[in-house]
Amino acid sequence: MSSSDASYEENLDRYEGYDAQVVGISIDTVPAAAAWAKSLGGFTYPLLSDFYPHGGVAEKYGVLRDAGMSERAIFIIDKEGIVRYIDIHDIEEQPDEEQIFDELRKLG
Repeated sequence: MSSSDASYEENLDRYEGYDAQVVGISIDTVPAAAAWAKSLGGFTYPLLSDFYPHGGVAEKYGVLRDAGMSERAIFIIDKEGIVRYIDIHDIEEQPDEEQIFDELRKLG
């Protein structure tokens, strides 16, 4: 996780205002992801493990790197299950959270 993960936690009320659910997905094991979240003070939004089969979800969404890591990616999926927005960044790059809110407004 990064400082942007903490930002999602800090802005959960804003996301809820758009009837949106923040979910983190990591290709790490459950214990590794839990330790990672704990090291950053913990999170109240769900953090899911995409470890077995390793990166299966990331692969289906096209963000699994050949080296077995995933890109930092944001997907906005509407209530019908349609992907409405995709934003892919290098793992070290912080996404523009205001852009996410702009996209959520478009769905309202």
